[in-house]
Amino acid sequence: MQLAALDTATSVDDMDIPGFRLHPLKGLDKGRWSIWVSGNWRMTFEFRDGNAYILDYEDYH
Repeated sequence: MQLAALDTATSVDDMDIPGFRLHPLKGLDKGRWSIWVSGNWRMTFEFRDGNAYILDYEDYH
Protein backbone atom coordinates (compact mmCIF):
# COMPACT_ATOMS: atom_id res chain seq x y z
CA MET A 1 0.00 0.00 0.00
CA GLN A 2 2.80 2.44 0.87
CA LEU A 3 4.68 1.74 -2.36
CA ALA A 4 1.53 2.24 -4.45
CA ALA A 5 0.84 5.55 -2.71
CA LEU A 6 4.44 6.67 -3.21
CA ASP A 7 4.29 5.69 -6.89
CA THR A 8 1.26 7.91 -7.52
CA ALA A 9 2.29 10.81 -5.26
CA THR A 10 3.29 14.07 -6.95
CA SER A 11 4.27 15.85 -3.72
CA VAL A 12 5.27 14.82 -0.22
CA ASP A 13 1.87 16.09 0.98
CA ASP A 14 0.24 13.26 -0.98
CA MET A 15 1.93 10.86 1.45
CA ASP A 16 0.28 12.44 4.50
CA ILE A 17 -2.21 9.56 4.74
CA PRO A 18 -3.68 8.48 8.10
CA GLY A 19 -1.69 5.53 9.41
CA PHE A 20 1.47 6.35 7.44
CA ARG A 21 2.79 8.68 10.19
CA LEU A 22 4.63 10.85 7.67
CA HIS A 23 7.37 12.97 9.21
CA PRO A 24 10.58 14.71 8.14
CA LEU A 25 13.87 13.29 9.33
CA LYS A 26 16.47 15.37 11.16
CA GLY A 27 20.22 15.64 11.49
CA LEU A 28 22.24 13.94 8.77
CA ASP A 29 18.99 12.78 7.14
CA LYS A 30 17.51 16.28 6.89
CA GLY A 31 15.59 16.58 3.61
CA ARG A 32 14.40 12.97 3.79
CA TRP A 33 10.96 11.77 4.87
CA SER A 34 9.74 8.68 6.70
CA ILE A 35 6.49 6.72 6.71
CA TRP A 36 5.60 3.86 9.03
CA VAL A 37 5.34 0.33 7.59
CA SER A 38 5.21 -2.10 10.53
CA GLY A 39 6.75 -2.28 14.00
CA ASN A 40 10.08 -0.46 13.77
CA TRP A 41 10.18 -0.67 9.96
CA ARG A 42 9.99 2.54 7.95
CA MET A 43 10.22 3.61 4.34
CA THR A 44 12.49 6.63 4.00
CA PHE A 45 12.81 8.72 0.88
CA GLU A 46 13.60 12.08 -0.65
CA PHE A 47 10.95 13.85 -2.67
CA ARG A 48 11.75 16.42 -5.34
CA ASP A 49 10.40 17.50 -8.70
CA GLY A 50 7.29 15.35 -8.23
CA ASN A 51 9.16 12.09 -7.67
CA ALA A 52 10.51 10.01 -4.79
CA TYR A 53 14.23 9.22 -4.80
CA ILE A 54 16.62 7.17 -2.69
CA LEU A 55 13.90 4.93 -1.28
CA ASP A 56 15.00 2.76 1.64
CA TYR A 57 13.21 0.16 3.76
CA GLU A 58 14.87 0.24 7.15
CA ASP A 59 14.68 -0.22 10.89
CA TYR A 60 16.46 2.89 12.11
CA HIS A 61 15.23 2.70 15.72
